[in-house]
Amino acid sequence: MTVRERSPEGEQTTRAAELIEELTLAEKVGQLVGTYIGSMDRDISIEEAKELVVDSHVGTVAAFGIGVSLYHDAERVTELANELQETALEETRHGIPLLLPVDAVHGHAYVNQATVFPHGLGMAATRRDEFAETGGEITAAEMRATGANLNYGPTCDVARDPRWGRTFETYGESPLLCGSFASAAIRGLESSADGPRVAATAKHFPAYSEPEAGEDAAVVDRSTSTIHQLFVPPFEKAIDAGASVVMPCYNSIDGEPAHGSTRYLTELLRERLGFDGAVLSDWGGIDMLHEDHRVTASQRDSGRQAIQAGLDQISIGREEYADHLVSLVEDGKLSEQRIDEAALRILELKESLGLFEDPFVDVETVTEEIGAPEHRNVAREVARESQTLLQNEDDLLPLSRDLDSILVTGPNADSLRHQYGGWSVQHPERDSGVTVKDGIESAVGDETTVRYEQGATMTETIDLGAVEEAATESDVAVVTVGENWYFHEFGPQDVAGETGTYPTRSKLSLSDAQQELLETVHATGTPVVLAVITGRPLAVDWAAENVPAILYSYYPGSEGGRAIADVLFGDHNPSGRLPISIPRSEGDLPTRFNHYAHPTPIGDDEHPDTYDPLFAFGDGESYTEFVCEELEVSASTIGPAESVEATITVENVGDRTGAHALDFFLTDRVSSRVRPVREHVAFTKVDLEPGESTTVTATIPNEAMAVTDSRGRTTVESGEFELTCEGESTTFAVR
Repeated sequence: MTVRERSPEGEQTTRAAELIEELTLAEKVGQLVGTYIGSMDRDISIEEAKELVVDSHVGTVAAFGIGVSLYHDAERVTELANELQETALEETRHGIPLLLPVDAVHGHAYVNQATVFPHGLGMAATRRDEFAETGGEITAAEMRATGANLNYGPTCDVARDPRWGRTFETYGESPLLCGSFASAAIRGLESSADGPRVAATAKHFPAYSEPEAGEDAAVVDRSTSTIHQLFVPPFEKAIDAGASVVMPCYNSIDGEPAHGSTRYLTELLRERLGFDGAVLSDWGGIDMLHEDHRVTASQRDSGRQAIQAGLDQISIGREEYADHLVSLVEDGKLSEQRIDEAALRILELKESLGLFEDPFVDVETVTEEIGAPEHRNVAREVARESQTLLQNEDDLLPLSRDLDSILVTGPNADSLRHQYGGWSVQHPERDSGVTVKDGIESAVGDETTVRYEQGATMTETIDLGAVEEAATESDVAVVTVGENWYFHEFGPQDVAGETGTYPTRSKLSLSDAQQELLETVHATGTPVVLAVITGRPLAVDWAAENVPAILYSYYPGSEGGRAIADVLFGDHNPSGRLPISIPRSEGDLPTRFNHYAHPTPIGDDEHPDTYDPLFAFGDGESYTEFVCEELEVSASTIGPAESVEATITVENVGDRTGAHALDFFLTDRVSSRVRPVREHVAFTKVDLEPGESTTVTATIPNEAMAVTDSRGRTTVESGEFELTCEGESTTFAVR
């Protein structure tokens, strides 16, 4: 039978619906649990995973493309994908194909030679969400070439505490950026232009990214209105964009762990937001209910609560949870109807991906797709556009190619691992990308000497005498600092260092060793360009006072070295804009552009500014100059159900071609509830030749004017609004 055929009664019947009628309880439950291959709390081999597929009817295997994976070679993982699908088709009663999920959050980066894009912060810095869509298409193509069909991404979380180790995955502190870029990535993944789509996962629902003290998975203790106003909107956009899967967050909110919450997984996600796809657990999220949150007494009870709450699959539940779910139904503790509902969603997902038709892939052609030159060219373009020039005193940049000598130093100058950031192969092959050192060496001619001295690791200095000598003999020094490969809290230790060593939640400045390296180079009098490769906003206050040029590079991916060199030497005019505020210190947190309005009891002059970052959201310089004026709106008065069009004139008054990003902010002057002092409501980017001007139009959507109450309900109230962009402002009224 084809995927959808007419039944004799004239109704459409799907393969998934047919299977539900044919499967035993144990076979249905098997679709609700998954396993992995690799080394985690328990080592699972290929043969053991096959046994779980055959004996426990497990329908999902994370076989590669994940942090615990044993296999990273493209041809080997493709063979493994086919091997597992053959087991599922040939050795089980109904031949149901497998979901093969991967963590491909910035490209299929756990596979050697794959195209690795900038992480979320860097992607959002481009202010071109079409890049996220193209990146999604390329990621989908490289995933499907290896047999992977489900991506545990993109991240929809709004970064509200930069101490949090997963800040780099997000698209920043603006709910607008997070929703726009995540939904664009989903469109690319779910409707790949280069071949079969993959399923995208919107994570981590509903609010993960402002844990107490920045500790991963700690309580997110925020009001209901804040949850609905700031955290939920990106998920709404993700659902509208067609995300097949939603993944809950690890933490509890208002006393309820999301993985076991009917309130969040059914009432909010299903009934209110209208999501009808599959809800898959984060790894270990169900065990946390009894082991950490202590809201259940046992693993069995955790499984019952999670499935009853609205979860459809326990991603690495293995045979333990399969056995629990069967016994729960047999004992009357869980309805078989709920099992059927969840199993049907998983089967429908497999059907929608075309897996019943053909789950196999071609091993002979996979290397042609993985890291294809055209894919890496796109990654280079994205990385170039992400580069954010925060400081450029006396026009130190761009550098001349006629320099006699350039010093390249720092722990991130010649490390692909650090350049990739987390959710990537831990030991990337040297030719799979281009480091900053490699990029600079390729950009200069034979007459220029490029001196390289590492100078420091993340935490220790290395021969600063040699660094000092090389800096003294050089015309300019490029000091490449920041953070290393990490995620979560911030492991694994064999790559990121022992827990408690840099980087840590408590320190957003450079490590002592890196600061000493920077000061050593600066003391020689040689002009310094500071390139910051990092996953979080780093409080580089000393550098802001003493270093003439600062380039923020985020985690730029496989083509980052070329992209940075392109900017340093002027082949590309920087146009990135910060997607997140950079604080002056840890003690200045929280630092958010959209903080809530509040009183100043002893007067404005006596209160330090609430928003006083080292570098502000939206900062970013260029090698040319732009003038923006004549901000206008399409109507001075609109109705409560209407949107408004804004226009502003932008002119390139400099002597270089460049791109200019514009962020629009809205302030509600009087509202029934306290609102943020300003809200990010639109963004766009324009490319202009020297002397060229244009009028840019942006839509300020109706929902941007809405007030959110304590139950999450939104209302557009009558009143006056102020719109600002690039120092220009105008007003309009809602009546």
